[in-house]
Order: sequence, then structure tokens, then C-alpha cells
Amino acid sequence: MANYAEIIRTEFKKGDDLRDAGLKTPEDIVRFDDLSYGQDPKWNLLDVYRPKEADGRKLPVIVNVHGGGFVYGTKETYQFYCMSLAQQGFAVVNFNYRLAPENKFPAALEDCCLAFDWVLNNAETYGLDLNNVFAVGDSAGTTILSQFCNLCTNPDYAAKLPSCKVPAHFAPKAVALNCGDYKYERPTEPEDPDALIQSLLPYIFENKGSDEELALANIVGNVTPKFPPCYLMTCEDDFLKWGLLVMEQELLQNNVPFMAQFYVDPSQKLGHVFHCNIRMETAALCNREQLDFFQQFVKESHA
Repeated sequence: MANYAEIIRTEFKKGDDLRDAGLKTPEDIVRFDDLSYGQDPKWNLLDVYRPKEADGRKLPVIVNVHGGGFVYGTKETYQFYCMSLAQQGFAVVNFNYRLAPENKFPAALEDCCLAFDWVLNNAETYGLDLNNVFAVGDSAGTTILSQFCNLCTNPDYAAKLPSCKVPAHFAPKAVALNCGDYKYERPTEPEDPDALIQSLLPYIFENKGSDEELALANIVGNVTPKFPPCYLMTCEDDFLKWGLLVMEQELLQNNVPFMAQFYVDPSQKLGHVFHCNIRMETAALCNREQLDFFQQFVKESHA
């Protein structure tokens, strides 16, 4: 267990540090760091990023749910990506959550609920327009964000997870789900592309991924027609790319509006969560197209 977590944490961090080397807070961004949203003094912390030119005006909100295989990642890992979104006229909330294997399912989902609750209770202080709350997630963060959306829109599902307290009468206006996995199953063949992911289930779940745990964690099977509109994204070298087809079918069956995009760059291979590399032109294109999708659902606010 410790080896798995440490290997992921060490190797992923190397790549993320290299990706973000030399990046600094943009001059046109104001940031509020290490704000507490829960009881855990280490993990229940979040940042808020806003464009300086907004000068306190209420802005549409994007809540970021980071990835990292459920065992890795912090708001610092995602700060530059999130600030690039804020530069496009959004207030961005970027939060830590408790990681596995030290904190197993549904700890991260509980924290996600707390983070959204913080948004609703601190809107006046940080200029957050509650008529326009959106969210983005990638990899494991896509799973957590999708589970949160199911909690908000499926009362039967929410009743099975009483420790996950969702804000009353709330759901994001729309979400971007990037490079996600939406259905966890035990592999039937060693060559199954999801075999590696499934082998990690014992580190994520208390009962090593029992049938009951997988039924709760799966997005597929818990979506209703009230699920928020989605922008689905994957790319040519994403090892989870087949998940997009699974989620597409689920959304189609429930008549949930969505847009799906498969990104290819002739000049370079695009891998898992490539959109976080803000130096890449294709990443900038992807992020801009997702924000354009959100803009379709922005409701004018006069507050």
C-alpha cells in the first residue's frame, strides 16, 4: 500500500514540477491562499483566484477537483492551470482533499461536498456569483466531481452516502470532465486496458473494492436526467480514453446535454490530463473551448 502511494506521488510530482518549472503567479491575478473549508488543518484548505481587473465584482465560479489517482495531488499542483482559467474572467476555487490510502472512499467526496458548501457560504467575501457555479475535474478528480453531481441530482444515490452532505437545492450549472474513468470493474483479461486501474482498488476502498463499494463509486448507473450538462474530453494518448464512450452512452440514455471532444495535435502526442500544461497551444485551445461551453449556461446576474 505504501509503495503504491509513494511511487505515484514521487513519479507524478516529477512530471508536474517539470511541467510548471519557472511559472509564476500572473500579474493580472489576485489570489487568496490557504483558506480553511473544514476541520482537517492540512487537507481542508483551498485557494481562490480572481482577475485583478474584476475589482471585487461578482464573477462566475469554477471549482477545480484535481486528479492524481486518489493518492496524489494538491491545489499547488493545479495552481497555474487554475489561474489560467481565472484570467478568462472567472473566480476559480482550487481545493485540497484527503488522499488515499490514508483516507479511503468516501473521504475525498466528503471534502468535495465541504468545498462546495464553502463556496455557497463565502460568496459575498470573495465575489462569487452563485447563479453561475461551474466545475472542472480530471482523472480521479473527474470521478469525484461526477460522484458529487450524482449526489446533487439523485436522491436515492445521496441516501446511500449519508456522510457526504451536499448543499441543499444545489448542483453545478455545467461541468467539464477531463480524461476520466466512469465505471470501475474487475478486469476479466490481463490485457484489459483498465486492469492497472482496477488493481489499485484495494488502496482506495476500505473493503478492497467490494461490489457494494464499486456500486457507490461508479458514475454509470447513478446518473439521472438532472445531471449537469457536460463537456467530455480525452485525447489520443490518454490511457483512460475509452471512458469517454462509456460516459457518452450514460448521458445519452438520460438525455443530459453534453459535448464530447477528442483532441489530437499533429506536432506532438497528447497524453493524460494534457490540458493542465498551460504552455501547450492545444491545452489552451481545450481550456478555452470548455469555458466557451460554460458561457452557454451563464445567467446574467445583477447582484
